[in-house]
Amino acid sequence: MKYRFMLFLALTQFAWTAPSVSATELNATETPITGTNYQSPYCGCCKDWVKHMADNGFKLDVVFEENLTPIKIDKGIRPEYASCHTAVIEGYTFEGHVPAEDIQRFLKEKPANFIGLAVGGMPMGSPGMEYGDQKDAYDVLAFDKDGNTQVWASHNRVQ
Repeated sequence: MKYRFMLFLALTQFAWTAPSVSATELNATETPITGTNYQSPYCGCCKDWVKHMADNGFKLDVVFEENLTPIKIDKGIRPEYASCHTAVIEGYTFEGHVPAEDIQRFLKEKPANFIGLAVGGMPMGSPGMEYGDQKDAYDVLAFDKDGNTQVWASHNRVQ
């Protein structure tokens, strides 16, 4: 009887002290989606965007470049939707502060006519551009090899 009581105490103590597991930790056991992010060595928001991606199941190698223009041209990025960094994941191009959820949806759906997604500029409130409670409305654009775009997702819009 004493043995059972001690076992009960040990098990209940474990239940009370066992650490909880977050969604991020559960995702860490899954195979991450890998890719490469090209960015300036001087840009802090790019580093924050890479962290946002890591927190959402991506593992991006970072390549620092002084001049990103040749990479952007090679990957089909037009000036009107260019931003501060360019990522290549599973053969697709992702320009700027695109939320991980939009990239995950794009990679799942693999739309035939598009080669990537872009968030032009650096809108406040987008991943990597968080600043207090400031949140600019912005669109995530899907783009094709000819530079044509279509709104893929909208964020921070007042309903």
